[in-house]
Amino acid sequence: MNRQVLLCISLFFIDSVFTQVSYSIPEETPKGSLVGNVAQDLGLEIKRLISGKARIYTRSSEENVELNRERGVLLVKERIDREALCTETALCALHFQIILENPMEFYTVTVHITDVNDNAPTFDKAEMTFRISESAITGAKFVLERAEDLDAGNNGVQKYELKPTQNFALNLQSIADGNKNVEMILQKPLDREKQEQITLLLTAVDGGEPQMTGTMLIVITVLDVNDNAPVFTQQTYEATVRENSPKGTVVATVTASDADQGSNSKITYSIRNTLGNVRKMFEVDQENGDVILIGNIDYEKSKRFQVNLGASDDGGLTDSCKLIVEVQDVNDNTPEINIMSKSTVISEDAGINTVVTMINTEDADSGENGNVKCFISENIPFVLKSSTNNFFSLVTDSDLDRERVSKYNITVTCSDEGVPSLSSSVTLTLQISDVNDNAPVFERSSYEAYIVENNTPGLSIFTVKATDADWNQNARVSYILEDSSVNGVPVSSYVSVSADSGVIHAVRSFDYEQIKDFLFRVKAQDGGSPPLSSNVTVEILIQDQNDNPPQVLYPVQTGGSVVAEMVPRSADVGYLVTKVVAVDVDSGQNAWLSYKLQKSTDRALFEVGLQNGEIRTIRQVTDKDAVKQRLTVIVEDNGQPSRSATVIVNVAVADSFPEVLSEFVDFTHDKEYNDNMTFYLVLALVVVSFLFITCLVAIISVKIYRWRQSRILYHSNLPVIPYYPPRYSDTMGTGTLPHVYNYEVCRTTDSRKSDCKFGRAGSQNVLIMDPGSTGTMQRIQSEKSILDEPDSPLEVSFTFLSLFWSISKNVILTCSDFSY
Repeated sequence: MNRQVLLCISLFFIDSVFTQVSYSIPEETPKGSLVGNVAQDLGLEIKRLISGKARIYTRSSEENVELNRERGVLLVKERIDREALCTETALCALHFQIILENPMEFYTVTVHITDVNDNAPTFDKAEMTFRISESAITGAKFVLERAEDLDAGNNGVQKYELKPTQNFALNLQSIADGNKNVEMILQKPLDREKQEQITLLLTAVDGGEPQMTGTMLIVITVLDVNDNAPVFTQQTYEATVRENSPKGTVVATVTASDADQGSNSKITYSIRNTLGNVRKMFEVDQENGDVILIGNIDYEKSKRFQVNLGASDDGGLTDSCKLIVEVQDVNDNTPEINIMSKSTVISEDAGINTVVTMINTEDADSGENGNVKCFISENIPFVLKSSTNNFFSLVTDSDLDRERVSKYNITVTCSDEGVPSLSSSVTLTLQISDVNDNAPVFERSSYEAYIVENNTPGLSIFTVKATDADWNQNARVSYILEDSSVNGVPVSSYVSVSADSGVIHAVRSFDYEQIKDFLFRVKAQDGGSPPLSSNVTVEILIQDQNDNPPQVLYPVQTGGSVVAEMVPRSADVGYLVTKVVAVDVDSGQNAWLSYKLQKSTDRALFEVGLQNGEIRTIRQVTDKDAVKQRLTVIVEDNGQPSRSATVIVNVAVADSFPEVLSEFVDFTHDKEYNDNMTFYLVLALVVVSFLFITCLVAIISVKIYRWRQSRILYHSNLPVIPYYPPRYSDTMGTGTLPHVYNYEVCRTTDSRKSDCKFGRAGSQNVLIMDPGSTGTMQRIQSEKSILDEPDSPLEVSFTFLSLFWSISKNVILTCSDFSY
């Protein structure tokens, strides 16, 4: 059995089960009493009742019985009064259906309501009077009113008792409708002179337990002689009346006659019904016997009336008859449409014959007036099927497509077969819920985009766009770059795609000279479950940019040798000297090359072809023209901005090779000289700078070291040890120093010449020994020598800079001499 769940509303294929079960309970059963175990009797499990949302459906607005799903039983919901529930029928029952969903099933349940003796017999009147002539013969009949008991069967009126029984006896006469006419029979002649008024008590007794009774007083007035009783012309009259007939309509006329004369022949007509609503619906004209309609007659409430009529004369004699009134139905009720179960949402992938709504129709009319047919509007994928009497199912008839129609307003019209026909309608709104049955569709079958080379990584190239005809999450499109490779490299290293917007970005900077175009595929995937997708091919075309200068292929430019083109002195005008050949790896107009003569030894001798790069003579070569000709040709492309390259063409104007060779040897030397000059100058500058920095660091380190040593000696408390210079001799303890030591300084004035000059020292150290003391030496210092104390940092720096400048000057001059 198929099952579709959508938005918590269950749809089901029609697989209805029609099973009937009956129960019987007495009326006045207390609320909550058990009616029956419906789950057990129908063979259903409790979980099926719960999952199927079992419920009771009844045509009546009142629910006297309720279903307990958890226990699977029927319980009394409200107190049941059989007499109020079934007013005109002896058999009383409740009819309803138990409906289950997922799948659709419903069962018919009948609960019979049995009668209990809770009503006593009652008479419409508390007292009934008769006027009977004393001449009434024995056996004369007098019709009495019947008692009414709302109970049925044995609980209804079973017998009557009349007391006292001296003059009258009771006679119960059965009639066709199952009731009994109560007649009082005269058994003993009356004597007005003995007893002018007689009082009797009529008692109605039912058969219930306990037994209940009702009474009516009968008062009889004895009159003078009245020999003949009234007699109806018919014992049973029949008439027909249309429902909804206006009040005052004469339904029928009854007639009775009396053979007496005078006042004893005057007949009075009356209605003697005490049951039902006859007295509220009809009245009889007491004089002429016309039965007149005084209420609103409705076929759906009462289809047939029995009017009991009586005729009496002034002498108290009576007769009775009955009038059977058949109510003729009129088509005055429109069909009622009851929605038993419905779904407001259905999935677009629901199969054919999926039940959308269960409908029950009712028409209170009878016959053709109550025959109902239902139909729906055309050109919709639904059909209305009749499943059983007055039950219809609205089911799908063809495939649904939410993308074509997302909502249906279905009008169900039901009409009867009366004349004129009456109809009613109800509109059902049905939403079609989306199913992910549409894949995303790109706006184009393929895409082609352009990007200029040398782009910035991350640049947005263009956007792919796909749409999905589905709704909500099923229509949410994500873009995915499919795995592939370009020249062996994953395409993801070239481009990326934004998952939400479909914007394609460049991952790297493209080079037209390496790759001119490439293909890849982008997949658009929706958010459905399972997801659907489609893909599209994207071609990226790289546009060239003028980013490459022309490259000269000929003449070849070499660093160690000179290539020269020879032109004989006999060359005529237009002589082809050589051809400059160049290429540009760019494309299009970026690769269109033009040639121009930029410099020339003799501009009047040569020209260059603008398009082909051919170098030709433009005049006759003469003996005065120099042998060495140097041409500088510039090659330009046509890009924006343009790029160029230059080439030097050496031309020898000579008739013999030795002449050319002698000239170009000097040419080679000049070229080498110019190239080497720059190299040596740069090398010299680097060497000098290195030496300067190295010496400066060394001098500073030495000075710092000496300064720290002098500070250590100055702050110490060590004893002074006498210093005896070499060649000192102590003679007999006199301690004299026979020699005077002179110190000279040697300075270099020109490092290039490596010669020295010696000068006298500016100070002397003289050690004098005092003859009068032993072991004591006095040191006399006249002034400091440059070699005795550390030089100041200013003096050292000045000296070093002077020395460094001399060295630098000599190195540069030496380099210059070498270059020359």
